[in-house]
Amino acid sequence: MAPVSRPGVQLRLVGLDALGSAELAAWHELRAADARYDSPYFHPAFAAAVHASGRPVTVAVASEGERITGIFALHRDGAVARPVGWPGADFQGPISAPGTPFPVRSLVSGASVRTLEFDHLADGLPGFEPWVESRRPSPFLDVSGGLDGYLGRASRSGKDNMGQARRRARKAERTLGPVTFEADTVDPAALDELIGLKRAQYAATGARDYFADPTRRDLLHRLLHSRSSDFGGVLSVVRAGPELLAAHFGLRSEGVLHWWFPVYDPAHSALSPGWILLRELVTAAPGLGITRIDLGRGEDEYKRRAKTGETYVCQGAVLRGPVARAVRRVRNNAVGTARNTLRDTRWAPALRRARRAMETVRRSEDGLR
Repeated sequence: MAPVSRPGVQLRLVGLDALGSAELAAWHELRAADARYDSPYFHPAFAAAVHASGRPVTVAVASEGERITGIFALHRDGAVARPVGWPGADFQGPISAPGTPFPVRSLVSGASVRTLEFDHLADGLPGFEPWVESRRPSPFLDVSGGLDGYLGRASRSGKDNMGQARRRARKAERTLGPVTFEADTVDPAALDELIGLKRAQYAATGARDYFADPTRRDLLHRLLHSRSSDFGGVLSVVRAGPELLAAHFGLRSEGVLHWWFPVYDPAHSALSPGWILLRELVTAAPGLGITRIDLGRGEDEYKRRAKTGETYVCQGAVLRGPVARAVRRVRNNAVGTARNTLRDTRWAPALRRARRAMETVRRSEDGLR
């Protein structure tokens, strides 16, 4: 494909399968050079697993002369591009050399791409500020030092919930049987059990079923069997006797674990099994080489209680030309105006109740009480 260029910079769109050793080496080197890209979503193995699961990945490669300065893994739907893993990737964006903005304007200036949408763009990436429409917090847990280290940094509510999790685990042992925890098990049957519980949760709450698309179920199984030293899927399961209390499937890249698909058995919800699982995972972190657990975007109550810090992710779109930007701005303003109008009407109490119900749904989707 012909390159899209601006002075001093070339931008090529390459199918993931067509990447050469130089591009892959640059991907690893650029990522290692900047801690902003330590999330497993930026690892080339994540893009490769998504691609192999049946969702084609295109890579935008920026270069100056012989030097590769940026890598951006994308999905293309007609003239619209979205970051790799959409809509399931909790961190997104190009990987660029320090001090070298990715040529995002050039990306949408060519014949292939007219719009670049993002909803979890890592905050502070150079060149994207004009296109950011909103920001939301993405909490994390600093788990260096395991449970003792975490408790030394946690908020009062975080400490309280971890203490309650310990007591409820003892109750589970008394009523159901010995509590066992597998921090990192390669068990396809357990993963299928997690997916089944998650789909039942989606159905019960009326949420969109992420796993209705079989390529996404295939993706998790591929990631489960990814076992390289610096990347892999991590399946964690806590049981009491023969009963599954809670499970989680996430992604690991060196010292970072991303909390991705947590779920619990609603039959045991009184035990707050999600907190039991989180406590066990924090305890196991040193043995896994994990120093940070990213909880992903959201202001859910359990994330607020558990977090030791937070970063931000951005929502927006890079659009070609002022007309497209104006249309999107008008649409966003119209949605905001409609929301504000509804708040001022006689329907406000009902809307508040609906919002509280949606917050309950969001908490249940993330698998914790």
